[in-house]
Amino acid sequence: MRTTGKKLSALALAAAVAVGLAGCTGQSQEKEEVPQEDVVIPEGDLADESGMLTPSNPTTLTTWITSASQAPAPDNKITKLLEEQLGVTLEYEIVAPDNVDQKIGVMLAGGEFPDLVGTTDLRLRLLEGGALIPLDEMLATGDYPNIATHVEDDIKKMSYSGSEVDPGLYIIPNYNRFYGEITGGTYYGPAFWIQKRVLEEAGFPDLENMTLERYFELIADFKEKHPETDGIPTVGFELLASTGREWGMTNPPALLAGSPNNGGVIVDENDHAEIYADKEIAKDFYEVLNEKYAAGLVDPESFTLTFDQYTAKLATGAVLGMHDQGWNFQTATDSLRSAGNDQYTYVPLMPVYDGVEPWYADRDVMNTNQGFGISASSEQPEKALKFIDLMLSEPWQKVLSWGIEGEDYLVGEDGMFHRTEEQRANARDLTWRSSNRLEALLDVLPKHQGQFSDGNAYGPDDQPAEFFATLTEYDAAVMEAYDKQTWRQFVNEPPENPKYYPAWNIGLDDAANQVNQQITDASVQNLPKVIAGSPADFDANWQAYVDAIDAIDVQVYEDAINAGIQDRLANW
Repeated sequence: MRTTGKKLSALALAAAVAVGLAGCTGQSQEKEEVPQEDVVIPEGDLADESGMLTPSNPTTLTTWITSASQAPAPDNKITKLLEEQLGVTLEYEIVAPDNVDQKIGVMLAGGEFPDLVGTTDLRLRLLEGGALIPLDEMLATGDYPNIATHVEDDIKKMSYSGSEVDPGLYIIPNYNRFYGEITGGTYYGPAFWIQKRVLEEAGFPDLENMTLERYFELIADFKEKHPETDGIPTVGFELLASTGREWGMTNPPALLAGSPNNGGVIVDENDHAEIYADKEIAKDFYEVLNEKYAAGLVDPESFTLTFDQYTAKLATGAVLGMHDQGWNFQTATDSLRSAGNDQYTYVPLMPVYDGVEPWYADRDVMNTNQGFGISASSEQPEKALKFIDLMLSEPWQKVLSWGIEGEDYLVGEDGMFHRTEEQRANARDLTWRSSNRLEALLDVLPKHQGQFSDGNAYGPDDQPAEFFATLTEYDAAVMEAYDKQTWRQFVNEPPENPKYYPAWNIGLDDAANQVNQQITDASVQNLPKVIAGSPADFDANWQAYVDAIDAIDVQVYEDAINAGIQDRLANW
């Protein structure tokens, strides 16, 4: 990388920083000191033309991230590129989903927060607890053009509108703000997943009109023939009930009933929401699970596994199936692919009740209230926001998603990106990625999904020709057996999302949040007994669960969700 470049005088730099400060109100944000020597801006399109972030004035940004991804290796080349081009060093604290509740409590109690706060907390505890600053006035200065463009069309959806803190934009969403055409080869949504080797041994059976019984028959037949996988017991079906991921156990009834993923409620054709946890559609599902548990198909360790233990178990290749969202076990998929065990990776299936059309796949929904914010205790909020703005620029987005041109991908005469077989193999290797990708950071950063201005897709997985070229011989055979070209084609073609959709990210007040937590607690406490109890006791165990929910003032939660739906219908 070149270390020489343009010089920006201290006077010009001071003026640039002062403009950014002029728009900030309501926070103790003092003007950042500007060095009195000339500032060198590196050449090339990765540099910060304003001179706020530059190697001649190094900046350390503390960064808190909730992610299942790991911190980069010390020799990571993108880390070095940030230092060479922007003078930025990131100090990470990466918190696994299992530990996030405790960490949020500790941070709020202490009142000190990292500069960059990457959150996926749907309860908005950091936002409502005063950990973040509103960004609207800073963006209005014009100093952060990439973020401004990113949010302008959907700022109402992205902005906080509750009563705990001032309304406004606090968190820049990390996923599903699209530019241009949307493509993609991988399915990341909810499904009942099944290992490819199960389908292969069954002769690649017809997957249309899938039912729970057919799904579990496939698993049972394979497990009977193969009780061990690489020397360890084969697991038929895995459940995830760990804190913050218990929806792996609680969400299936709605999907089986033909509802899209609205979280804990089903919304009818009149846009009215109601919980389904205690309804017949749930009882029918858990009764099947109870039967399969008694038959030895459901893992008895399901209810005690942490999220990390769950993904580690999937990564062994011994688990034949589970209900989950594709993104949630991506680390396990990556591990299996890295080891060349494609037969142990999964295909999404969509079992439904009789007479029901599946609605597992929806149109990708923006992750409002999840992403990066700037902390209220940061002494350099402008630099922190400028860093996010630069990361959202096309040059940096290409570095983060594709890598370095010439090293990690090539550009054809037609301007389209592609990779060699060696480059594709590198991208599957977890050790290589630790030194050549910033996956934990990218997980929470806002993204330029869809297409870049030159027509290339956001990432290799979304570039149609490149996606097909990345398929291993084994995966290509699975595709050919089902006459498919992408994994997304194994699920339904998504209809238009309802205007309010999804209900799971509607902001709730404290009372509704408390009730929602009580419903979740009742499920986590009772469903293991419902599923793992003797079939002879199923009805009694189910009634005890229903009684526990009846003791909760569910109406408070339902009223809040319905008020949120009506607000979105009126204002979105």
